[in-house]
Amino acid sequence: MILKDRSGTFLRFLTYLTIVVLANIVGMTFFFRVDLTKNKLYSLSDASKRVVSTLSEPLTINVFFTKNLPAPHNNTKQYLHDLLQEYSISANRYFNYRFYDVSPDEGEVNQEAKGNQELARNYGINPVQIQCVEKDEIKFQKAYMGLVLVHGDLIERIPTITSTEGLEYRLTMAIYKLNNKISALLSLQDKICVKLFLSSSLKSVAPVIRLSEILELPEKLDAIVKRLNEKNYGKLKFEHLDPTKDQYLKAEVKKHNIMSLKWPALSGGKIQSGEGAIGLVMEYGTKSITLPLVNVVRIPIIGTHYQLADMDNMEEVMNENLESLININEDLGYLADHGTLNLGAATGQEGQEPVQSFRRLTSQNYTVKDVNLKEGTIPLSPNCLVIAGPTESFDDYTLFQIDQFLMRGKSLAIFLDVFREVTPPQQPGSPYQFNQGPIYEPFDTGLEKLLEHYGVRIKKSYVMDKTCYKQKISDQLGGGERPIYFVPFIKNKFINKTLSFVNTIKGLFGIKMSPLELDKEIIEKHGLKAYSLFSSSEKSWETVGRINLNPIFLRPPQSDDELQSLPLAYLLEGRFPSYFVGKHIPENKTQENPSEVKDSKEMAKEKSTVDLSKIKDEGDFISEGKPGKIFILASSEMLKDNVMDPEGKSPNSTFIMNVLDYLNNREGIAIMRGKEQRFNPLNDMRAGTKILVKAFNIAGLPVLVVLFGFLVWLRRHSRKKYIQTIFQG
Repeated sequence: MILKDRSGTFLRFLTYLTIVVLANIVGMTFFFRVDLTKNKLYSLSDASKRVVSTLSEPLTINVFFTKNLPAPHNNTKQYLHDLLQEYSISANRYFNYRFYDVSPDEGEVNQEAKGNQELARNYGINPVQIQCVEKDEIKFQKAYMGLVLVHGDLIERIPTITSTEGLEYRLTMAIYKLNNKISALLSLQDKICVKLFLSSSLKSVAPVIRLSEILELPEKLDAIVKRLNEKNYGKLKFEHLDPTKDQYLKAEVKKHNIMSLKWPALSGGKIQSGEGAIGLVMEYGTKSITLPLVNVVRIPIIGTHYQLADMDNMEEVMNENLESLININEDLGYLADHGTLNLGAATGQEGQEPVQSFRRLTSQNYTVKDVNLKEGTIPLSPNCLVIAGPTESFDDYTLFQIDQFLMRGKSLAIFLDVFREVTPPQQPGSPYQFNQGPIYEPFDTGLEKLLEHYGVRIKKSYVMDKTCYKQKISDQLGGGERPIYFVPFIKNKFINKTLSFVNTIKGLFGIKMSPLELDKEIIEKHGLKAYSLFSSSEKSWETVGRINLNPIFLRPPQSDDELQSLPLAYLLEGRFPSYFVGKHIPENKTQENPSEVKDSKEMAKEKSTVDLSKIKDEGDFISEGKPGKIFILASSEMLKDNVMDPEGKSPNSTFIMNVLDYLNNREGIAIMRGKEQRFNPLNDMRAGTKILVKAFNIAGLPVLVVLFGFLVWLRRHSRKKYIQTIFQG
């Protein structure tokens, strides 16, 4: 009997041992991991997979990391190793990585480690000093913790990696920068078409409108494309198309919104009536960019005149738009006049509040291009124009430029203030003699009427909120906290998670924000989509008129009926209607000197011989645009350094950069940045719920333990009685 029991035990042991061995073999052969974190912190983002899978030239990542580092640095190295493995799985054959041994061997540095340390220093990776605890003593040691990316002749380095936070984002953006124009061009399957639409019928009217140079355009543009091909691996193809000879091209002219002219008989019948088109289109796949070759200049009194685009700058313009066409070195337009925030203002500069954090963060991923509407038009290369806190009014001509930029399928990021800061006079007898601080008065820039036409209105008020930032008061002034009502805290439940780039934002701080209203009729009429991105809490209210934001003078309404949640940021998408449909196309009144266009005498003489007003032009005005986007937030304070941090880790910085990425069609990068967001405040609970939770933790858990013990005792007592009954029977 005993032998039989021992053999059964031994058999079970062998069975369990076999199962464990087989399970380990299966685990080694069929390896997989499951990321259970909500934001998928340990899974590679789609943007990262796309970047490494589209490499067209070898990319090597050389990692210099000291072995056997104390916690938490040992976890950082392991995370980096796992992350590079994930990159390798998703990458093509051009991706490689290698860990170099730079660690001393039992106190002495061997020749291999010494050579690797020298290599690291040549790449600009130097050891850093870290703190460790050993045998209850705090010690310091030097360690290598960096990597370098080598892509062709280009090198990008991350000299210090002390944390896993944001590491995937830093790596992916570094690879993205290196996988630049060269790699993108080499991976193109087809050529980029450069199409010149030039009607032969224009030859007759060109001299009259002083555009005789258009006859030389095919030869000049062909030469420019040949020069560009020398720098771009022959990826461009030039075509000269004549809409006069090919009726099919008329549809293409309309599709690309190319300038077209229509004229009656001129010069006493010497020039017969006709029509023609002229324009340049750069096209790849489904994307296209139209470059105007003729500009219509309307000058008061003098009239309408036509100018040929500057051929000396055409090569640079085409090169910039080529990069935009294949999503390389994305340009970000920033309105630099009309009193907007000065990106170049230094900290402490008189009269300027710094926006260096915004400038630094945008410059990491974009080429920020200043746009001066007073001096010219908006360039075509940026996909998005940022308008931040203008303090000067826009005339109809500048509004027309912004409107037509949006009509081309571009995006607008508008941070608009509807109040102007005014310093009251400090005079005896003045109601402001007690230094109450600046007063905020409502004013219009002209952008408001554009926005109302697109379907959104900014209310002339500031949002105050009981759920707000609490300012600590010094002990000398009595201590405690003071609510700053004009700095609302946006709770997680008031942030719309419909769009993926907002999903990981759990809270925001606003400052001096005005509420927004939608015109639902316009939104529905034009088939637009409107997303309210975030709102104030249910304990907020509006303050209007001449506003004093001194916390001493701010008081909440006495009745809770006046409190409500107010929308603070909107995103609109779709085909926007032009504000200038049915209106006179505005003239550039800043062009006061006629000599900038041509000699005034020649203009007057030409006007007396030929009436150019009879020529009708199309293509310089777009009545309904391609699908575009508008982001509107009524506060430029959200871009300043007191709100955005230079590292871009705060929820406010992450939100602003995610918005810009989304407007520039980089949603994948926005999602990747957002998943590193660690700000995760607790959800609010009612007072009664808090009391119940506290009571349960204090008394409920001990009671549960006692009840569990009692149930165990009952079970054992019952089993004991059952056994006694069996043996007594």
